Amino acid sequence: MAQPQPDKRSTRRFSLDLPISVKFLDNGRRELSGRTRDVSSRGVFMYLDTEIAAGAAIEFVMTLPSEITLSDPIRVRCTGKVLRVDKTAQQQGVAITIAKYDFMSEE
Repeated sequence: MAQPQPDKRSTRRFSLDLPISVKFLDNGRRELSGRTRDVSSRGVFMYLDTEIAAGAAIEFVMTLPSEITLSDPIRVRCTGKVLRVDKTAQQQGVAITIAKYDFMSEE
């Protein structure tokens, strides 16, 4: 019987179901919505309803809630790259590595 593998991640993940706005930078800056499953300082796992390939460059915006920021909610704009795509019959999960992030002012 196979032994469970230890988690090799070096940063803490937070299980967060947040709305997320995604732009595909490689494909005419097409924009759509998704939801996060979990978030860390170095990556995000999200669910999207459109095809995307590993290696694709994306930009996304999410709002971190007060429970995480311990103050007012904060909007964060991130750029990154798709590491892997997990497809099931019901949904498509996408693992993203974060290359850069900026805190956005309320406009």
